[in-house]
Amino acid sequence: MSESTDATDDGIDPVTLEVLRNQLEGVAEEMGQTLIRGAYSPNIKERRDCSTALFDADGRMIAQAEHIPVHLGAMPQAVDAVRERDPEPGDVFVLNDPFAGGTHLPDVTMVSPIAPAAESPEEDGLEDRSIVGYAVSRAHHADVGGMVPGSMPAGAREIYQEGLRIPPTRLVADGEIREDVRSLVLANVRNPRERRADLRAQLAANDRAADRLADLFDEHGRETVLEGFDAVIDYSAERMREQVRALPDGTYEASDVLEGDGITDEDVEISVAVTVDGEAIAVDFAGTAAQLEGNLNAPLAVATSAVYFVVRCVTDPEIPPNEGCYEPVSVRAPEGSLLNPEAPAAVVGGNVETSQRVTDVVFAALAEAAPDRVPAGSQGTMNNLTVGARDGSFTYYETIGGGFGARAERDGMDGVQVGMTNTLNTPVESIETEYPLRVERYALRPDSGGRGRQRGGLGLERALTVETEATVSLLTERRRHAPGGVAGGEDGARGENLIDGESVPAKTTVDVEPGTTVTVRTPGGGGHGDPDERDADALEADRADGKLTEDGADE
Repeated sequence: MSESTDATDDGIDPVTLEVLRNQLEGVAEEMGQTLIRGAYSPNIKERRDCSTALFDADGRMIAQAEHIPVHLGAMPQAVDAVRERDPEPGDVFVLNDPFAGGTHLPDVTMVSPIAPAAESPEEDGLEDRSIVGYAVSRAHHADVGGMVPGSMPAGAREIYQEGLRIPPTRLVADGEIREDVRSLVLANVRNPRERRADLRAQLAANDRAADRLADLFDEHGRETVLEGFDAVIDYSAERMREQVRALPDGTYEASDVLEGDGITDEDVEISVAVTVDGEAIAVDFAGTAAQLEGNLNAPLAVATSAVYFVVRCVTDPEIPPNEGCYEPVSVRAPEGSLLNPEAPAAVVGGNVETSQRVTDVVFAALAEAAPDRVPAGSQGTMNNLTVGARDGSFTYYETIGGGFGARAERDGMDGVQVGMTNTLNTPVESIETEYPLRVERYALRPDSGGRGRQRGGLGLERALTVETEATVSLLTERRRHAPGGVAGGEDGARGENLIDGESVPAKTTVDVEPGTTVTVRTPGGGGHGDPDERDADALEADRADGKLTEDGADE
Protein backbone atom coordinates (compact mmCIF):
# COMPACT_ATOMS: atom_id res chain seq x y z
CA MET A 1 0.00 0.00 0.00
CA SER A 2 2.79 2.34 -0.92
CA GLU A 3 0.39 5.09 -2.05
CA SER A 4 -1.61 5.17 1.18
CA THR A 5 -0.72 8.17 3.36
CA ASP A 6 -3.86 9.05 5.31
CA ALA A 7 -5.80 7.19 7.98
CA THR A 8 -8.51 4.95 6.56
CA ASP A 9 -12.24 5.58 7.01
CA ASP A 10 -12.21 2.61 9.38
CA GLY A 11 -9.89 4.46 11.75
CA ILE A 12 -6.88 2.17 11.21
CA ASP A 13 -3.68 4.10 10.67
CA PRO A 14 -1.79 3.34 7.43
CA VAL A 15 1.14 1.67 9.15
CA THR A 16 -1.04 -0.77 11.09
CA LEU A 17 -3.08 -1.47 7.96
CA GLU A 18 0.02 -2.19 5.90
CA VAL A 19 1.30 -4.55 8.59
CA LEU A 20 -2.07 -6.31 8.77
CA ARG A 21 -2.33 -6.61 5.00
CA ASN A 22 1.07 -8.29 4.79
CA GLN A 23 0.27 -10.57 7.71
CA LEU A 24 -3.04 -11.65 6.17
CA GLU A 25 -1.34 -12.41 2.88
CA GLY A 26 1.28 -14.29 4.89
CA VAL A 27 -1.47 -16.46 6.37
CA ALA A 28 -2.64 -17.41 2.88
CA GLU A 29 0.93 -18.14 1.75
CA GLU A 30 1.61 -20.28 4.82
CA MET A 31 -1.53 -22.24 4.10
CA GLY A 32 -0.14 -23.02 0.66
CA GLN A 33 3.23 -24.05 2.04
CA THR A 34 1.53 -26.41 4.50
CA LEU A 35 -0.54 -27.97 1.71
CA ILE A 36 2.42 -28.43 -0.62
CA ARG A 37 4.68 -29.91 2.06
CA GLY A 38 1.97 -32.28 3.31
CA ALA A 39 0.74 -33.59 -0.06
CA TYR A 40 1.78 -36.98 -1.47
CA SER A 41 0.94 -36.58 -5.15
CA PRO A 42 3.58 -34.97 -7.39
CA ASN A 43 0.80 -32.94 -8.94
CA ILE A 44 0.52 -30.95 -5.71
CA LYS A 45 3.91 -31.30 -4.02
CA GLU A 46 5.98 -30.77 -7.22
CA ARG A 47 3.74 -28.93 -9.70
CA ARG A 48 1.96 -26.99 -6.95
CA ASP A 49 -1.40 -27.29 -8.67
CA CYS A 50 -3.21 -25.84 -5.68
CA SER A 51 -4.37 -22.54 -4.22
CA THR A 52 -5.20 -21.09 -0.81
CA ALA A 53 -7.01 -18.00 0.38
CA LEU A 54 -8.61 -16.32 3.37
CA PHE A 55 -12.18 -14.93 3.41
CA ASP A 56 -14.17 -12.86 5.87
CA ALA A 57 -17.46 -13.88 7.48
CA ASP A 58 -19.44 -12.41 4.55
CA GLY A 59 -17.59 -14.55 2.03
CA ARG A 60 -15.34 -11.78 0.70
CA MET A 61 -11.76 -12.69 -0.16
CA ILE A 62 -9.36 -10.71 2.01
CA ALA A 63 -6.05 -12.34 1.04
CA GLN A 64 -4.75 -14.97 -1.35
CA ALA A 65 -1.50 -16.76 -2.00
CA GLU A 66 0.20 -16.28 -5.37
CA HIS A 67 -1.16 -19.50 -6.82
CA ILE A 68 -3.51 -20.47 -9.69
CA PRO A 69 -5.67 -17.68 -11.22
CA VAL A 70 -8.48 -20.01 -12.34
CA HIS A 71 -8.68 -21.44 -8.81
CA LEU A 72 -8.60 -18.13 -6.98
CA GLY A 73 -11.00 -16.07 -9.06
CA ALA A 74 -13.68 -18.75 -8.72
CA MET A 75 -13.22 -19.39 -4.98
CA PRO A 76 -15.86 -16.90 -3.77
CA GLN A 77 -18.58 -19.05 -5.30
CA ALA A 78 -17.35 -22.01 -3.25
CA VAL A 79 -17.55 -19.99 -0.04
CA ASP A 80 -21.03 -18.76 -0.97
CA ALA A 81 -22.16 -22.34 -1.60
CA VAL A 82 -20.90 -23.41 1.84
CA ARG A 83 -22.44 -20.42 3.63
CA GLU A 84 -25.81 -21.50 2.27
CA ARG A 85 -25.40 -24.78 4.25
CA ASP A 86 -25.28 -23.02 7.65
CA PRO A 87 -21.70 -23.92 8.61
CA GLU A 88 -20.77 -24.13 12.29
CA PRO A 89 -17.43 -23.66 14.06
CA GLY A 90 -15.55 -26.96 13.91
CA ASP A 91 -16.93 -27.86 10.46
CA VAL A 92 -14.96 -28.39 7.28
CA PHE A 93 -16.87 -28.65 4.01
CA VAL A 94 -15.55 -30.48 0.95
CA LEU A 95 -16.87 -29.86 -2.57
CA ASN A 96 -15.99 -30.15 -6.24
CA ASP A 97 -19.37 -29.78 -7.98
CA PRO A 98 -19.00 -27.18 -10.77
CA PHE A 99 -22.69 -26.36 -10.43
CA ALA A 100 -22.39 -25.73 -6.68
CA GLY A 101 -19.23 -23.70 -6.13
CA GLY A 102 -16.62 -25.83 -7.91
CA THR A 103 -14.71 -25.45 -11.18
CA HIS A 104 -14.15 -28.98 -12.51
CA LEU A 105 -14.24 -32.27 -10.63
CA PRO A 106 -10.48 -32.84 -10.10
CA ASP A 107 -10.28 -29.51 -8.24
CA VAL A 108 -11.36 -30.47 -4.72
CA THR A 109 -12.08 -27.54 -2.42
CA MET A 110 -12.17 -27.42 1.37
CA VAL A 111 -13.85 -24.56 3.21
CA SER A 112 -13.39 -24.17 6.97
CA PRO A 113 -15.21 -21.63 9.13
CA ILE A 114 -12.77 -19.81 11.41
CA ALA A 115 -13.97 -18.91 14.87
CA PRO A 116 -11.17 -17.98 17.29
CA ALA A 117 -12.47 -17.61 20.82
CA ALA A 118 -13.03 -14.02 21.91
CA GLU A 119 -11.24 -12.75 25.01
CA SER A 120 -14.66 -12.55 26.66
CA PRO A 121 -18.11 -13.60 25.48
CA GLU A 122 -19.29 -9.99 25.41
CA GLU A 123 -16.33 -8.63 23.44
CA ASP A 124 -17.48 -6.45 20.52
CA GLY A 125 -20.96 -7.87 20.97
CA LEU A 126 -19.78 -11.17 19.48
CA GLU A 127 -20.51 -14.60 20.85
CA ASP A 128 -17.58 -16.60 22.12
CA ARG A 129 -17.34 -18.80 19.00
CA SER A 130 -18.81 -16.66 16.21
CA ILE A 131 -17.47 -17.21 12.71
CA VAL A 132 -15.11 -14.42 11.65
CA GLY A 133 -13.90 -15.86 8.36
CA TYR A 134 -13.19 -18.88 6.20
CA ALA A 135 -10.02 -20.71 5.21
CA VAL A 136 -10.16 -22.16 1.71
CA SER A 137 -7.85 -24.60 -0.05
CA ARG A 138 -8.33 -25.93 -3.58
CA ALA A 139 -6.14 -28.66 -5.07
CA HIS A 140 -6.18 -30.58 -8.33
CA HIS A 141 -6.34 -34.26 -7.37
CA ALA A 142 -4.73 -36.64 -9.86
CA ASP A 143 -7.88 -38.78 -9.97
CA VAL A 144 -11.47 -38.42 -8.76
CA GLY A 145 -12.98 -41.42 -10.57
CA GLY A 146 -14.91 -41.31 -13.81
CA MET A 147 -14.49 -43.07 -17.12
CA VAL A 148 -10.69 -42.78 -17.46
CA PRO A 149 -7.69 -42.62 -15.12
CA GLY A 150 -6.95 -39.04 -14.22
CA SER A 151 -10.56 -37.90 -14.61
CA MET A 152 -9.76 -35.75 -17.67
CA PRO A 153 -11.57 -37.67 -20.46
CA ALA A 154 -11.47 -36.09 -23.90
CA GLY A 155 -14.76 -37.61 -25.00
CA ALA A 156 -17.01 -37.00 -21.98
CA ARG A 157 -20.56 -35.95 -22.88
CA GLU A 158 -21.93 -35.45 -19.35
CA ILE A 159 -20.46 -34.63 -15.97
CA TYR A 160 -21.24 -38.10 -14.61
CA GLN A 161 -18.50 -39.51 -16.84
CA GLU A 162 -15.89 -37.14 -15.42
CA GLY A 163 -15.73 -38.41 -11.85
CA LEU A 164 -17.26 -38.27 -8.40
CA ARG A 165 -19.39 -35.14 -7.99
CA ILE A 166 -19.40 -33.72 -4.46
CA PRO A 167 -21.80 -30.92 -3.50
CA PRO A 168 -20.81 -28.94 -0.39
CA THR A 169 -20.65 -31.70 2.25
CA ARG A 170 -19.43 -31.75 5.85
CA LEU A 171 -16.24 -33.75 5.93
CA VAL A 172 -15.51 -32.58 9.46
CA ALA A 173 -18.24 -31.89 12.03
CA ASP A 174 -17.50 -30.42 15.45
CA GLY A 175 -13.81 -31.04 14.89
CA GLU A 176 -14.15 -34.75 14.04
CA ILE A 177 -13.68 -36.28 10.58
CA ARG A 178 -16.80 -38.00 9.33
CA GLU A 179 -15.40 -41.37 8.29
CA ASP A 180 -18.56 -42.24 6.37
CA VAL A 181 -18.05 -39.25 4.08
CA ARG A 182 -14.32 -39.82 3.66
CA SER A 183 -14.88 -43.52 2.95
CA LEU A 184 -17.50 -42.67 0.33
CA VAL A 185 -15.06 -40.35 -1.45
CA LEU A 186 -12.13 -42.78 -1.31
CA ALA A 187 -14.27 -45.68 -2.57
CA ASN A 188 -14.91 -43.78 -5.81
CA VAL A 189 -11.37 -42.74 -6.76
CA ARG A 190 -8.31 -44.49 -8.08
CA ASN A 191 -5.30 -44.68 -5.74
CA PRO A 192 -7.26 -43.87 -2.56
CA ARG A 193 -4.08 -43.90 -0.46
CA GLU A 194 -2.73 -40.89 -2.34
CA ARG A 195 -6.11 -39.15 -2.28
CA ARG A 196 -6.39 -39.66 1.47
CA ALA A 197 -2.99 -38.04 2.02
CA ASP A 198 -3.77 -35.07 -0.22
CA LEU A 199 -7.09 -34.50 1.52
CA ARG A 200 -5.29 -34.60 4.86
CA ALA A 201 -2.83 -31.98 3.59
CA GLN A 202 -5.73 -29.68 2.69
CA LEU A 203 -7.19 -30.09 6.17
CA ALA A 204 -3.81 -29.19 7.66
CA ALA A 205 -3.60 -26.07 5.48
CA ASN A 206 -6.99 -24.86 6.67
CA ASP A 207 -6.08 -25.58 10.29
CA ARG A 208 -2.94 -23.50 9.88
CA ALA A 209 -5.04 -20.52 8.78
CA ALA A 210 -7.19 -20.75 11.91
CA ASP A 211 -4.10 -20.87 14.13
CA ARG A 212 -2.46 -17.90 12.44
CA LEU A 213 -5.61 -15.79 12.48
CA ALA A 214 -5.93 -16.47 16.21
CA ASP A 215 -2.34 -15.22 16.57
CA LEU A 216 -3.29 -11.99 14.79
CA PHE A 217 -6.24 -11.52 17.13
CA ASP A 218 -3.87 -11.89 20.06
CA GLU A 219 -1.37 -9.44 18.56
CA HIS A 220 -3.68 -6.68 17.35
CA GLY A 221 -6.99 -7.31 19.07
CA ARG A 222 -10.13 -8.76 17.55
CA GLU A 223 -11.74 -5.43 16.67
CA THR A 224 -8.65 -4.11 14.89
CA VAL A 225 -8.24 -7.25 12.76
CA LEU A 226 -11.91 -7.31 11.76
CA GLU A 227 -11.77 -3.61 10.85
CA GLY A 228 -8.65 -4.46 8.88
CA PHE A 229 -10.64 -6.91 6.76
CA ASP A 230 -12.92 -4.10 5.60
CA ALA A 231 -10.11 -1.58 5.23
CA VAL A 232 -7.95 -3.82 3.04
CA ILE A 233 -10.87 -4.54 0.71
CA ASP A 234 -11.92 -0.88 0.54
CA TYR A 235 -8.36 0.16 -0.24
CA SER A 236 -8.06 -2.29 -3.14
CA ALA A 237 -11.47 -1.29 -4.49
CA GLU A 238 -10.55 2.38 -4.55
CA ARG A 239 -7.20 1.69 -6.19
CA MET A 240 -8.91 -0.47 -8.83
CA ARG A 241 -11.55 2.18 -9.54
CA GLU A 242 -8.77 4.71 -10.09
CA GLN A 243 -7.11 2.36 -12.57
CA VAL A 244 -10.36 1.73 -14.46
CA ARG A 245 -11.06 5.46 -14.67
CA ALA A 246 -7.71 5.85 -16.42
CA LEU A 247 -8.86 3.57 -19.26
CA PRO A 248 -10.65 5.26 -22.17
CA ASP A 249 -14.43 4.83 -22.05
CA GLY A 250 -15.95 2.75 -24.80
CA THR A 251 -17.09 -0.70 -25.85
CA TYR A 252 -14.41 -3.00 -27.17
CA GLU A 253 -15.25 -6.24 -28.96
CA ALA A 254 -13.35 -9.37 -29.96
CA SER A 255 -13.93 -13.02 -30.81
CA ASP A 256 -11.87 -16.18 -31.08
CA VAL A 257 -12.49 -19.92 -31.36
CA LEU A 258 -11.85 -23.23 -29.64
CA GLU A 259 -10.73 -26.09 -31.86
CA GLY A 260 -13.60 -28.52 -31.35
CA ASP A 261 -14.98 -30.01 -28.15
CA GLY A 262 -13.65 -33.58 -28.25
CA ILE A 263 -16.82 -34.80 -29.95
CA THR A 264 -16.53 -32.77 -33.18
CA ASP A 265 -13.67 -30.75 -34.69
CA GLU A 266 -15.82 -27.75 -35.55
CA ASP A 267 -14.61 -24.38 -34.30
CA VAL A 268 -16.51 -23.02 -31.31
CA GLU A 269 -16.88 -19.24 -31.09
CA ILE A 270 -16.34 -17.09 -28.01
CA SER A 271 -17.44 -13.46 -28.41
CA VAL A 272 -17.08 -10.64 -25.93
CA ALA A 273 -17.99 -6.98 -25.58
CA VAL A 274 -16.07 -5.12 -22.87
CA THR A 275 -17.58 -1.79 -21.86
CA VAL A 276 -15.50 0.67 -19.87
CA ASP A 277 -17.73 3.33 -18.33
CA GLY A 278 -16.13 5.61 -15.79
CA GLU A 279 -14.93 3.41 -12.94
CA ALA A 280 -16.78 0.25 -14.01
CA ILE A 281 -16.04 -2.53 -16.47
CA ALA A 282 -18.92 -4.65 -17.82
CA VAL A 283 -18.02 -7.81 -19.72
CA ASP A 284 -20.74 -9.46 -21.82
CA PHE A 285 -20.31 -12.78 -23.66
CA ALA A 286 -23.53 -12.52 -25.67
CA GLY A 287 -22.98 -14.18 -29.05
CA THR A 288 -20.83 -16.95 -27.58
CA ALA A 289 -21.74 -20.48 -28.68
CA ALA A 290 -24.39 -22.51 -26.91
CA GLN A 291 -23.21 -25.14 -24.44
CA LEU A 292 -21.52 -28.08 -26.10
CA GLU A 293 -22.02 -31.81 -26.17
CA GLY A 294 -18.33 -32.23 -25.26
CA ASN A 295 -16.47 -31.14 -22.15
CA LEU A 296 -15.24 -27.62 -22.97
CA ASN A 297 -18.19 -26.01 -21.22
CA ALA A 298 -16.97 -23.62 -18.52
CA PRO A 299 -19.03 -22.68 -15.45
CA LEU A 300 -19.68 -18.96 -15.17
CA ALA A 301 -17.33 -18.84 -12.16
CA VAL A 302 -14.49 -20.02 -14.41
CA ALA A 303 -15.26 -17.43 -17.10
CA THR A 304 -15.50 -14.74 -14.43
CA SER A 305 -12.15 -15.79 -13.01
CA ALA A 306 -10.55 -15.38 -16.45
CA VAL A 307 -12.00 -11.89 -16.77
CA TYR A 308 -10.67 -10.92 -13.34
CA PHE A 309 -7.21 -12.13 -14.37
CA VAL A 310 -7.15 -9.96 -17.49
CA VAL A 311 -8.41 -6.89 -15.64
CA ARG A 312 -5.63 -7.38 -13.09
CA CYS A 313 -3.09 -7.63 -15.93
CA VAL A 314 -4.12 -4.32 -17.53
CA THR A 315 -4.20 -2.45 -14.20
CA ASP A 316 -1.63 -1.90 -11.46
CA PRO A 317 -0.29 -5.30 -10.34
CA GLU A 318 0.68 -3.82 -6.95
CA ILE A 319 -2.96 -3.50 -5.87
CA PRO A 320 -3.47 -6.02 -3.04
CA PRO A 321 -5.41 -8.99 -4.48
CA ASN A 322 -8.75 -9.36 -2.72
CA GLU A 323 -12.48 -8.83 -3.18
CA GLY A 324 -11.96 -5.10 -3.70
CA CYS A 325 -10.14 -5.69 -7.00
CA TYR A 326 -13.27 -7.24 -8.48
CA GLU A 327 -15.93 -4.84 -7.21
CA PRO A 328 -15.78 -2.60 -10.34
CA VAL A 329 -16.08 -5.63 -12.68
CA SER A 330 -19.29 -7.35 -13.78
CA VAL A 331 -19.52 -10.42 -16.01
CA ARG A 332 -22.50 -11.79 -17.91
CA ALA A 333 -22.91 -14.87 -20.12
CA PRO A 334 -26.24 -16.22 -21.43
CA GLU A 335 -27.65 -19.18 -19.53
CA GLY A 336 -27.16 -22.41 -21.43
CA SER A 337 -24.12 -21.06 -23.25
CA LEU A 338 -20.55 -22.36 -23.41
CA LEU A 339 -19.64 -20.01 -20.53
CA ASN A 340 -22.72 -20.56 -18.38
CA PRO A 341 -23.79 -24.17 -18.99
CA GLU A 342 -26.62 -26.03 -17.35
CA ALA A 343 -26.19 -29.38 -15.59
CA PRO A 344 -25.36 -32.10 -16.42
CA ALA A 345 -22.98 -30.57 -18.97
CA ALA A 346 -19.45 -31.98 -19.13
CA VAL A 347 -17.00 -29.29 -17.97
CA VAL A 348 -13.58 -30.77 -17.24
CA GLY A 349 -11.97 -29.10 -20.26
CA GLY A 350 -13.69 -25.77 -19.66
CA ASN A 351 -11.63 -25.07 -16.58
CA VAL A 352 -8.30 -25.74 -18.28
CA GLU A 353 -8.81 -24.86 -21.97
CA THR A 354 -11.87 -22.65 -22.38
CA SER A 355 -10.61 -20.41 -19.58
CA GLN A 356 -7.45 -19.82 -21.62
CA ARG A 357 -9.44 -18.73 -24.66
CA VAL A 358 -11.58 -16.42 -22.54
CA THR A 359 -8.32 -14.84 -21.39
CA ASP A 360 -7.18 -14.43 -25.00
CA VAL A 361 -10.42 -12.90 -26.20
CA VAL A 362 -10.74 -10.40 -23.32
CA PHE A 363 -7.10 -9.38 -23.83
CA ALA A 364 -7.86 -8.84 -27.53
CA ALA A 365 -10.87 -6.69 -26.69
CA LEU A 366 -8.86 -4.50 -24.31
CA ALA A 367 -5.89 -4.15 -26.68
CA GLU A 368 -7.23 -0.82 -27.96
CA ALA A 369 -7.90 0.51 -24.46
CA ALA A 370 -4.55 -0.57 -22.96
CA PRO A 371 -2.19 -1.37 -25.86
CA ASP A 372 1.00 -1.16 -23.80
CA ARG A 373 -0.25 -3.74 -21.32
CA VAL A 374 -1.63 -6.35 -23.71
CA PRO A 375 0.89 -8.87 -25.08
CA ALA A 376 0.78 -10.72 -28.35
CA GLY A 377 -0.98 -14.07 -28.26
CA SER A 378 0.50 -16.52 -25.76
CA GLN A 379 0.25 -20.28 -26.20
CA GLY A 380 -3.43 -20.19 -25.17
CA THR A 381 -3.59 -23.74 -23.81
CA MET A 382 -2.56 -25.74 -20.77
CA ASN A 383 -1.54 -28.77 -22.90
CA ASN A 384 -3.16 -31.23 -20.49
CA LEU A 385 -1.53 -34.68 -20.56
CA THR A 386 -2.82 -37.49 -18.36
CA VAL A 387 -1.37 -41.02 -18.28
CA GLY A 388 -2.81 -43.59 -15.90
CA ALA A 389 -3.49 -47.25 -15.26
CA ARG A 390 -7.07 -48.45 -15.13
CA ASP A 391 -6.24 -50.51 -12.04
CA GLY A 392 -5.52 -47.27 -10.17
CA SER A 393 -1.85 -48.05 -9.56
CA PHE A 394 -0.72 -44.65 -10.90
CA THR A 395 -2.01 -41.46 -12.47
CA TYR A 396 0.31 -38.85 -13.93
CA TYR A 397 -1.14 -35.44 -14.79
CA GLU A 398 0.75 -32.50 -16.25
CA THR A 399 0.05 -29.14 -17.80
CA ILE A 400 2.97 -28.25 -20.05
CA GLY A 401 4.33 -24.74 -20.51
CA GLY A 402 4.79 -22.95 -23.82
CA GLY A 403 5.47 -19.55 -25.32
CA PHE A 404 4.42 -16.27 -23.72
CA GLY A 405 3.46 -13.54 -26.17
CA ALA A 406 5.94 -10.75 -26.87
CA ARG A 407 5.30 -7.40 -25.23
CA ALA A 408 5.80 -3.92 -26.63
CA GLU A 409 9.23 -3.55 -25.04
CA ARG A 410 10.24 -7.10 -24.18
CA ASP A 411 10.48 -10.58 -25.70
CA GLY A 412 8.02 -13.21 -24.61
CA MET A 413 9.16 -15.74 -22.00
CA ASP A 414 10.14 -19.24 -23.13
CA GLY A 415 8.52 -22.44 -21.89
CA VAL A 416 6.28 -21.01 -19.19
CA GLN A 417 2.72 -21.48 -18.00
CA VAL A 418 0.47 -18.68 -19.23
CA GLY A 419 -2.97 -17.27 -18.59
CA MET A 420 -5.11 -19.08 -16.06
CA THR A 421 -2.47 -21.48 -14.77
CA ASN A 422 0.60 -20.80 -12.68
CA THR A 423 2.04 -24.22 -11.92
CA LEU A 424 5.59 -25.52 -12.02
CA ASN A 425 6.62 -28.47 -14.16
CA THR A 426 7.07 -31.96 -12.76
CA PRO A 427 10.84 -32.59 -12.54
CA VAL A 428 12.17 -35.42 -14.68
CA GLU A 429 13.54 -37.13 -11.57
CA SER A 430 10.10 -37.10 -9.95
CA ILE A 431 8.37 -38.46 -13.05
CA GLU A 432 10.77 -41.38 -13.41
CA THR A 433 10.75 -42.13 -9.68
CA GLU A 434 7.01 -41.97 -9.09
CA TYR A 435 5.63 -43.39 -12.33
CA PRO A 436 6.34 -46.13 -14.91
CA LEU A 437 7.37 -43.41 -17.35
CA ARG A 438 10.68 -42.51 -18.97
CA VAL A 439 11.39 -38.99 -20.19
CA GLU A 440 12.94 -39.16 -23.66
CA ARG A 441 13.08 -35.44 -24.35
CA TYR A 442 12.26 -32.19 -22.59
CA ALA A 443 13.49 -29.11 -24.42
CA LEU A 444 12.60 -25.75 -25.94
CA ARG A 445 11.38 -25.73 -29.56
CA PRO A 446 13.69 -23.57 -31.74
CA ASP A 447 11.89 -21.18 -34.11
CA SER A 448 8.53 -21.64 -32.36
CA GLY A 449 8.32 -18.03 -31.10
CA GLY A 450 6.75 -15.59 -33.54
CA ARG A 451 9.24 -13.18 -35.10
CA GLY A 452 8.88 -9.47 -34.43
CA ARG A 453 10.70 -6.45 -33.08
CA GLN A 454 10.16 -8.37 -29.87
CA ARG A 455 10.23 -12.17 -30.27
CA GLY A 456 7.48 -14.44 -28.93
CA GLY A 457 8.43 -17.02 -26.32
CA LEU A 458 9.39 -20.54 -27.36
CA GLY A 459 7.22 -23.59 -26.91
CA LEU A 460 8.40 -26.87 -25.37
CA GLU A 461 8.67 -30.49 -26.43
CA ARG A 462 8.00 -33.20 -23.84
CA ALA A 463 8.33 -36.84 -24.90
CA LEU A 464 7.46 -39.67 -22.49
CA THR A 465 7.69 -43.43 -22.99
CA VAL A 466 5.01 -45.36 -21.11
CA GLU A 467 6.46 -48.59 -19.68
CA THR A 468 3.17 -50.34 -18.89
CA GLU A 469 -0.34 -50.62 -20.27
CA ALA A 470 -2.04 -47.29 -19.70
CA THR A 471 -4.66 -44.81 -20.84
CA VAL A 472 -3.51 -41.52 -22.31
CA SER A 473 -5.77 -38.45 -22.39
CA LEU A 474 -4.89 -35.18 -24.13
CA LEU A 475 -6.84 -31.93 -23.83
CA THR A 476 -5.03 -29.26 -25.83
CA GLU A 477 -5.60 -26.22 -28.06
CA ARG A 478 -3.78 -24.08 -30.63
CA ARG A 479 -3.10 -27.10 -32.84
CA ARG A 480 -5.01 -25.53 -35.74
CA HIS A 481 -5.08 -21.79 -35.02
CA ALA A 482 -1.71 -20.27 -34.09
CA PRO A 483 -1.20 -17.72 -31.30
CA GLY A 484 -1.42 -14.35 -33.02
CA GLY A 485 1.26 -11.70 -33.42
CA VAL A 486 0.42 -8.02 -33.01
CA ALA A 487 1.59 -4.72 -34.52
CA GLY A 488 3.17 -6.55 -37.48
CA GLY A 489 4.61 -9.40 -35.42
CA GLU A 490 4.32 -12.94 -36.77
CA ASP A 491 2.26 -15.73 -35.25
CA GLY A 492 3.79 -18.27 -32.91
CA ALA A 493 4.11 -21.90 -33.97
CA ARG A 494 1.14 -24.20 -33.53
CA GLY A 495 1.32 -27.11 -31.12
CA GLU A 496 1.28 -30.79 -32.05
CA ASN A 497 0.53 -34.09 -30.29
CA LEU A 498 2.08 -37.39 -31.39
CA ILE A 499 1.84 -41.01 -30.26
CA ASP A 500 4.70 -43.14 -31.55
CA GLY A 501 5.49 -40.42 -34.06
CA GLU A 502 1.97 -40.25 -35.52
CA SER A 503 -0.03 -37.04 -35.14
CA VAL A 504 -3.18 -37.39 -33.03
CA PRO A 505 -6.09 -34.98 -32.44
CA ALA A 506 -5.89 -32.09 -30.03
CA LYS A 507 -8.37 -33.85 -27.78
CA THR A 508 -8.14 -37.60 -27.53
CA THR A 509 -8.23 -40.53 -25.11
CA VAL A 510 -6.53 -43.79 -26.14
CA ASP A 511 -5.29 -47.00 -24.51
CA VAL A 512 -1.61 -47.67 -25.21
CA GLU A 513 0.75 -50.64 -24.94
CA PRO A 514 4.06 -50.73 -23.04
CA GLY A 515 6.82 -48.93 -24.93
CA THR A 516 4.52 -46.28 -26.43
CA THR A 517 6.02 -42.79 -26.68
CA VAL A 518 3.76 -39.77 -26.24
CA THR A 519 5.10 -36.43 -27.48
CA VAL A 520 3.58 -33.02 -26.81
CA ARG A 521 4.93 -30.01 -28.71
CA THR A 522 3.50 -26.84 -27.25
CA PRO A 523 2.74 -23.60 -29.10
CA GLY A 524 5.05 -20.58 -29.18
CA GLY A 525 4.03 -17.02 -28.42
CA GLY A 526 3.24 -14.41 -31.04
CA GLY A 527 5.71 -11.68 -31.98
CA HIS A 528 5.27 -7.94 -31.38
CA GLY A 529 6.21 -5.35 -34.02
CA ASP A 530 7.87 -5.52 -37.43
CA PRO A 531 10.47 -8.35 -37.55
CA ASP A 532 12.72 -6.18 -39.74
CA GLU A 533 13.09 -3.80 -36.80
CA ARG A 534 14.59 -6.41 -34.50
CA ASP A 535 17.99 -5.40 -33.21
CA ALA A 536 20.84 -7.23 -34.98
CA ASP A 537 22.50 -8.07 -31.67
CA ALA A 538 19.25 -9.61 -30.42
CA LEU A 539 19.01 -11.75 -33.56
CA GLU A 540 22.57 -12.94 -33.12
CA ALA A 541 21.85 -13.77 -29.48
CA ASP A 542 18.75 -15.75 -30.54
CA ARG A 543 20.90 -17.87 -32.86
CA ALA A 544 23.69 -18.28 -30.32
CA ASP A 545 21.18 -19.48 -27.72
CA GLY A 546 19.58 -21.93 -30.13
CA LYS A 547 16.26 -20.11 -30.11
CA LEU A 548 16.47 -19.32 -33.81
CA THR A 549 18.00 -21.43 -36.57
CA GLU A 550 20.01 -19.93 -39.40
CA ASP A 551 16.92 -19.99 -41.61
CA GLY A 552 14.86 -18.45 -38.85
CA ALA A 553 11.59 -19.64 -40.36
CA ASP A 554 8.72 -20.10 -37.93
CA GLU A 555 6.72 -23.30 -38.27
